[in-house]
Amino acid sequence: MGNSLGAVANRAPWRPDSWQEKVAAQQAIYPDAGELDKALTELSGLPPLVTSWEILALREQIAEAQRGERFFLQGGDCAESFAECNSAVITNRLKVLLQMSLILVHGLQMPVVRVGRFAGQYAKPRSSNDETRDGVTLPSYRGDIINSPEFTPEARIPDPRRLIQAHASSAMTMNFVRALVDGGFADLHHPEYWNLGWVEHSPLAEDFQQLATSIGRSVRFMETISGRRAGSVKRVDFYTSHEALHLHYEQALTREVPRQEGWWNLSTHFPWIGMRTASMEDAHLEFMRGIRNPIGMKVGPSVEPGLLTDMLEVLNPNREEGKIVLIHRMGAGKVADKLPKLIRAVQDSGSPVLWICDPMHGNTESTADGIKTRRFRNIMAEVDEAFDVHHDNGSRLGGVHLELTGEDVTECTGGARDLVDADLRRAYKSTVDPRLNYEQALELAMLIVRKHETVTRNA
Repeated sequence: MGNSLGAVANRAPWRPDSWQEKVAAQQAIYPDAGELDKALTELSGLPPLVTSWEILALREQIAEAQRGERFFLQGGDCAESFAECNSAVITNRLKVLLQMSLILVHGLQMPVVRVGRFAGQYAKPRSSNDETRDGVTLPSYRGDIINSPEFTPEARIPDPRRLIQAHASSAMTMNFVRALVDGGFADLHHPEYWNLGWVEHSPLAEDFQQLATSIGRSVRFMETISGRRAGSVKRVDFYTSHEALHLHYEQALTREVPRQEGWWNLSTHFPWIGMRTASMEDAHLEFMRGIRNPIGMKVGPSVEPGLLTDMLEVLNPNREEGKIVLIHRMGAGKVADKLPKLIRAVQDSGSPVLWICDPMHGNTESTADGIKTRRFRNIMAEVDEAFDVHHDNGSRLGGVHLELTGEDVTECTGGARDLVDADLRRAYKSTVDPRLNYEQALELAMLIVRKHETVTRNA
């Protein structure tokens, strides 16, 4: 095990900028420091994107999920783009998450925490600082918050004005999402929100139709006994998340607020630490330890139990409920070998956490043509294995973390229409990682319900 107490005791007092005294991985190198300072000063004066009371409400829901009273659904694009900040894309993205949550609520018989990977997912980690094509080497594309994906010298120069554009696009996205969910977008009386055209291709077609029928009957029953239209209770809770990668941006939106203690990252409700920045000495851990938001942390197969418990001690020394979500991503076939020792270490530490499964990142591969993809069967296999391993080790899988879209893309093979490698070129739109499409996402939700029922029966 690590030296957790020493790791905490030796840390200097926290400030919003104390991360700058650490080594910060995955940061952009701006050619003009003066322009960066000007952009950050402007960003620091802009309104926040979320509120402290929304963050506190999410923390309470995560605490309930830790106690087994909720299921945590986190999903969205691998990387947002400024060009896709439009009503059609946002509506479809929200629709698929709402419909997945409805399937889960109905099947699991418990409330769902809904968290979207959007309104800020504009920065992406890269395995290399540079990219070479046909003998030409340029800086890597690091997300729209930093530079552009076009392979030209001008496009790849980090531009501080993109920080302001990221805030504006996030604000527009959040404004539209809030308007949709407050206005009854999830109302079951609107069948046009349910695109069932794909069902005939799915081996789960009959199950899905039975689900839709059952939900309809439940709504009518509620209306009969209550004497009012169920759709009049329109609002659902919905929260935002993104990887807190670009630390200058996160710092500029970290504020103190009236009548609340401490500092709040008001760029998002739920920031997380990715695999490439999860270390004891990285600046990202230093930044995240001082904010009051709930925090996610990716946990891969290379993470040792001592390191994990040390990081938990830094991030949550007072062992507060609703504070930490551990997002494990091992890869199909590796969960039983890698996860049990981590579960036991966290149990022994006494630190309350919510375990959720990211079945996407450990199952990325390339086809013979060099196209990056993920196999639906491997995605579901990792979820299956995670349910079993948690059950066998006296733990509980409390949610999933998915990269998905509401668009009709062909980026992951398998699923309802049994997509094959040859289908990938038909509608491959992602500039970074392959995503589940609309029908694959709904099918995965149904399969999660089935697996949960099996595990519950065997408990």
